Amino acid sequence: MQNENFIKGQGAQRNVNNRFDRYTYEPEDEDFETVKTSFTEVFPKSIVNQVKSGDLPMEYSMNPYQGCEHGCSYCFARPTHEYWGYSAGIDFERKIMVKKNAPELLEKFFQKRGYKPAPILLSGNTDCYQPAERQFEITRKLLQVCLDYRHPVNILTKNALVLRDLDILKPLAEQNLVSVSLSIPTINEDLRRKMEPRTSSAPNKLKAIEVLTENQIPVHVMVAPIIPGLNSDEPLNILKAVSDAGALSFGYTLVRLNDTVEPVFVNWIQSHFPDRAEKVLNLIRSMRGGKLGDKRYFERQRGEGNIAEMIHTTFKIGRKRFFEGREFPKLLSKNFTGAKDQQLKLFD
Repeated sequence: MQNENFIKGQGAQRNVNNRFDRYTYEPEDEDFETVKTSFTEVFPKSIVNQVKSGDLPMEYSMNPYQGCEHGCSYCFARPTHEYWGYSAGIDFERKIMVKKNAPELLEKFFQKRGYKPAPILLSGNTDCYQPAERQFEITRKLLQVCLDYRHPVNILTKNALVLRDLDILKPLAEQNLVSVSLSIPTINEDLRRKMEPRTSSAPNKLKAIEVLTENQIPVHVMVAPIIPGLNSDEPLNILKAVSDAGALSFGYTLVRLNDTVEPVFVNWIQSHFPDRAEKVLNLIRSMRGGKLGDKRYFERQRGEGNIAEMIHTTFKIGRKRFFEGREFPKLLSKNFTGAKDQQLKLFD
């Protein structure tokens, strides 16, 4: 039975202490349901990040927003909000930082002498199509810069708002410059509304796959995260649904609750699923060597123990049953010249 005192449409149910703060305090009761989302413009000096983690399959990423309104309690990006002096809890969902100068910064990055193009992941940290994008359209402007410079870009999102930008995505796809990854951890709408309360519905995500596929835009699906005892019975159903919709490939991750993600998730599951909270937490511990988080490269992706192996086996079955023979295209960078105008190359 669900706890009646939870905040609807919210992942975090409270703020948690910032691990970098020297002092902590117990705040007075605050009515977070009446606190509106605020947007603060920030002025970074760069927008493209070089990804140095050896177990992540990308060289570069860029994030037009810090913080995310989608409200996923398990989001690995929550602790990054603490570097800005905020909480990984409700602050992460309600205090959004906006990088309006991102398109100009991307253009300067493309113009750097000696830059060798490689696909950039948009976003990689917080969602580039979160609700704020309807207002600020920074992601759309970044995609336009990628089109102008003929630079490859991979998009990762939980939001069907990506369809708004079909007019840019289609010419990108015609030059093999774009792919879209949609995150679909569940197709159970009751569960989706609790797991990711402000994302697009599962039917809308599946429809987005169909529309993107119809427009020859390659689609990858991330079934992530798998939370044992919550959505771990869904992988085959999800894989069939996304395969039928036209997805060409998929990936998945096992939930891990590092740093201040842990108290946010624990509070969330105790609020929404008090009858099975301890069971779910113990199952996660069984995959993480007795802990709820894991920072070891490569090991953090696989997990350990019987539960993790059962999940891996299920996805192997799903890959063979629903995706055998499908290939995901490799994005091209050969037409990037570092200038908007197409320039003939003397040498290939």
